[in-house]
Amino acid sequence: MVTATDRQFSGMAGTGRLLPENFFVGSEKSMKLIRFDLNDGDAHPRIGVLHDGSIVELRGISTLDALLRSHDPLAAVRGSIAEPGAARHALDGVRLLPPLTAPEKIWCIGVNYQDRNAEYRDHSELPKYPSLFVRNVGSFVGHREALIRPRVSEQLDYEGELVLVIGKAGRHIPRERAFEHIAGMTLANEGSVRDWLKHGKFNVTQGKNFDASGSIGPWIVTADECDPRAEHTIVTRVNGETRQQETTARMMFPFDMLIHYLSTFATLQPGDLILTGTPTGTGWNMTPPRFLKPGDVVEVESPALGTLRNHVADEA
Repeated sequence: MVTATDRQFSGMAGTGRLLPENFFVGSEKSMKLIRFDLNDGDAHPRIGVLHDGSIVELRGISTLDALLRSHDPLAAVRGSIAEPGAARHALDGVRLLPPLTAPEKIWCIGVNYQDRNAEYRDHSELPKYPSLFVRNVGSFVGHREALIRPRVSEQLDYEGELVLVIGKAGRHIPRERAFEHIAGMTLANEGSVRDWLKHGKFNVTQGKNFDASGSIGPWIVTADECDPRAEHTIVTRVNGETRQQETTARMMFPFDMLIHYLSTFATLQPGDLILTGTPTGTGWNMTPPRFLKPGDVVEVESPALGTLRNHVADEA
């Protein structure tokens, strides 16, 4: 359903304005925008903001996609929090959904850390340009949801990644203006079905797009509270064991370069996602390989963004 607020936001989408400064409200250390449902069977997605330890439901806003395109969402957020009857929900009592409803593009960077390039053992030099592929929305679930190991493979693997959320449209974006186009950041487990990555020459699409094989979330932290220019660390754990640990300082293609490069051939739109590549330490490169099994718990963590946690289950 399109609400009056959505229509207002849609009319402002052409302004290309980002979330304003001081979007933060309340006593949280960062602004976390959340898409969720009440986990009561009605499957009605809602939008909220984490405030004083609980989720405040933002009425009149049906999608975070619309909020990211808005000219000034601050009044809507403050109004919802200030309302005496504003619905509040315990974080543990809701089901967190992937933050964005329908991103136009989900870009995935293949190799972006130096040690990850060496992991391929093909004696190749560091690449001059990033490798790319795309994923569909249905290949991701939200925080605390099950990652599904497909019937046709036992080689489901994890890939912890930092994700850029685009908030301002642009084409041919110069590197020095790239950060103006980032609305916020989130986390992803860019789950991969390894044997299906090899089904086609120069093509990994099949192994990257199994339903519910990856996850994204748990929320979007806005760029004014999680500076994409700063150095960020990322850690991936399986059943509490650290498997991946890296810092953006060691990226071959930093965030501003990725935005510049992608925008040379495609217009970036608000809500587009850029998964920025996984570090070394995936299960397939262990001896012997250690793929995910039902019951395993995968956590992707970054201090400024929180922890994305999922368990693994077999396809029914």
